[in-house]
Order: sequence, then C-alpha cells, then structure tokens
Amino acid sequence: MKAVVQRVSHADVVIDGVTVGAIGRGFLVLLGVWSGDSDDDCRWLAEKISNLRVFEDENGKLNKSLKDIDGNLLVVPNFTIAGDCRKGNRPSFIKAERPERATYLFELFKQTLRGLGFPVESGVFGADMKVSLLNDGPITLIVEKGENSFS
Repeated sequence: MKAVVQRVSHADVVIDGVTVGAIGRGFLVLLGVWSGDSDDDCRWLAEKISNLRVFEDENGKLNKSLKDIDGNLLVVPNFTIAGDCRKGNRPSFIKAERPERATYLFELFKQTLRGLGFPVESGVFGADMKVSLLNDGPITLIVEKGENSFS
C-alpha cells in the first residue's frame, strides 16, 4: 500500500457536481492498493499516518499529530498510484490490486482510522472524482507498507 499524504487547510471531493466529502484542517490521503497488500499492511498504514507529527507546535516545530490538532481526514482511492512509469510513456497498472480486494482494503483503511477516533470523509472507489485542496506548507509525504516498491 502506498499513500500520498498532503497536509491541507481544507479539501473536498466532488462527483457529478455533488460534494461527497469535505474537510477543514488535516490530511488529504490518496490511497493506492497493490496486489498482495494485506489487512495488516492496511492497519499499519492507517496508524502510521494518524501519528505523523507534521503540524506546528507553539514554537513552530513540526511536533504535533493529527490527533493533537483535532484534524480530519479525506481519503480518496487512487489506483494510479500503482502506475509503473519506468518503461515507455504509458504507465502499467499490472501491480494494482483487483477492484474487489482494493475496495475492501480501502474500506478497512477508513474503518481503522475511525476506530482510532478520527473523523473521516472519503471519495468513492471507481468514481470519476474532482479533488480540490489547499496544501498547507506545502507538506506532502509518501507513506508505504508492503511489497509495492518498484525498486
């Protein structure tokens, strides 16, 4: 699993002109699921992201986590994160998980975050989504777990 995590002032996702998820301060998480990713990988990733200390404390240091600032999460499924661009100009998606299993892990990821006490908004798996955000910092991290590296 791989997540692109962006610290945002606000973010939303729109499908067919309807806002299906919106947050204030927190994280926008674009989630990619690879073939072979496990439930344990999913839970590890959710816990790791929820504990990232990338929000400023009273001294301007990046010492606070999402919980410390009462932040929110907007989680958007994004199979293109599994795109392999090493050869040619058209990405290969053969390492992306099949939709049935990827949908399950996407839902488990959100459920795990909610179980940790976070409000979670989300996009819809398989939908054509329009995502808007105001990146704060900017701070953007790639967090990964499992056998999904191309190196």
